[in-house]
Amino acid sequence: MAAQVMPEEDIAGLAEMLQSLDEAATLDEIIANDLEFHRRIAAGSGNTVLCSLIDGLSGPTTRARIWRGLTEEGAADRTRQQHRQIFDAIAGRRPELAHAWATVHIAGVEQWLRSTLGEPGSALG
Repeated sequence: MAAQVMPEEDIAGLAEMLQSLDEAATLDEIIANDLEFHRRIAAGSGNTVLCSLIDGLSGPTTRARIWRGLTEEGAADRTRQQHRQIFDAIAGRRPELAHAWATVHIAGVEQWLRSTLGEPGSALG
């Protein structure tokens, strides 16, 4: 939805936010940027329910984000690349592509969570 309705000035702000994160950023800075990226896209979609969900999930998922950043090699770089792809699709007003990249992004996190916490019904889950 953000690719269809997000105002141009919000897209420009999202670009600035992504560009402000340099290669030497700390894990805390990367996670703060990640949370803000998701919040801005939700707000840009115009979907107030999604905004509430994002706000509600941000706090409880922070520890998992930190743990993933510490334990999964390349997680931060992969997150940056995926955020860039999602952003490019939104800026290009290509909702199908934005949806596809968002799905890849979420599926990667889900896969990491499943492997870290264990599948439901397994000895760990």
